[in-house]
Amino acid sequence: MSDDLQRLGTRLAHAGRDRRFTGGGVNPQVQRVSTVLVEKAADLYAPGAWTYGRHGAGTHEALKLALREIEDASWCAVVSSGLLACTVPVLALASPNAHMLVTDAVYGPTRRFCSRMLSRWNCEVEYFTPDIGPGIQDLLRPETVLVFLESPGSMTFEISDTPAIAAVARAAGVPTIMDNTWAAGVFHRPLDLGVDISVQSTSKYVGGCADLLSGAIVTRNAGLGARMMETIADLGLSVTADDAYLVLRGLRSLTTRLDRHQASGFEIARWLAGRPEVRRVLHPGLETSPHHAIWKRDFTGAAGLFGVVLNPVPREGVHAFLNALKLFGLGFSYGGFESLAIHCDPQLQRTVGTVDLGGPLLRLSIGLEDPVDLRADLAAGFAAMAAAGEIGSPPGST
Repeated sequence: MSDDLQRLGTRLAHAGRDRRFTGGGVNPQVQRVSTVLVEKAADLYAPGAWTYGRHGAGTHEALKLALREIEDASWCAVVSSGLLACTVPVLALASPNAHMLVTDAVYGPTRRFCSRMLSRWNCEVEYFTPDIGPGIQDLLRPETVLVFLESPGSMTFEISDTPAIAAVARAAGVPTIMDNTWAAGVFHRPLDLGVDISVQSTSKYVGGCADLLSGAIVTRNAGLGARMMETIADLGLSVTADDAYLVLRGLRSLTTRLDRHQASGFEIARWLAGRPEVRRVLHPGLETSPHHAIWKRDFTGAAGLFGVVLNPVPREGVHAFLNALKLFGLGFSYGGFESLAIHCDPQLQRTVGTVDLGGPLLRLSIGLEDPVDLRADLAAGFAAMAAAGEIGSPPGST
């Protein structure tokens, strides 16, 4: 657990560096193992004994200790993708004919899992608007087993009133889960706000180098941790020692990198807000955001990921803009050192209602490049869009 006299960056630089993990080096050893040899026959079945590599090794233990530091959690599990970090808690809490409440702004693959996998168990998944707040009370039922949150919302960046939702759910005895990937656990601490389980894709900001797939699940509730651990064991999930090492290596510099992502993200977002081609910037840290007040209350910073709504322009114009970019790669994921851009309209889904943003939606992940160069790259994209004869309408048009 954290030392109140030390800042998070300091704790992350030193967490999980016990000599039993490092062998005297600075970093933990990469312990690749499947078969584990025990000293005595009785140890083969001793409760809690380490008997097989699938359950992890010293490398994994060092990583889990460090991940617990980020959100002051008492329990942590690591899994092999961010999607698994989202779905394992759902599986652990699900049961046939159960009712689940899920934010309508949830990550697309999580929505797909709920629609495709859970329907086989006859589980009912009901989606709610991200701004529901204490109104979640009206959706709870005796058979409700969980409330799943994601804040900011995937692609549209709504901020939920997490404390209000968590308080209502806790009073009803319903566990809450938060996908906390955007804030990397650093800028947002849902466990402090009453959420029971916080998950994130450590493939993103924690890993930081776009070269691994992993996820983390943390909680302060021992009972919930035990249920998730049983699910992980029953499914045979595991993480390689090499990937655990890479996540831990990235974690050491997490707070320093996030500061740069945040600063550059704000600079680019504000610059884009003044462009004639842009209708709206979806960034909760901007004062113009309708979600800014709750973001300011519940978050301590902003990641480098946000949305950009262009003035109306055909898809060919959007493609001309994206294809002209040289520094922004066209690819999914985010949180690495490289800047990325995608067109979101083809994957934007809602169940409760529709989303009419008034123009094409792009998502930008601002990396560690100099923002001056990133602005120039985006300006070249806008020039290409104009040259293609597809320039957007003036601000405020419909």
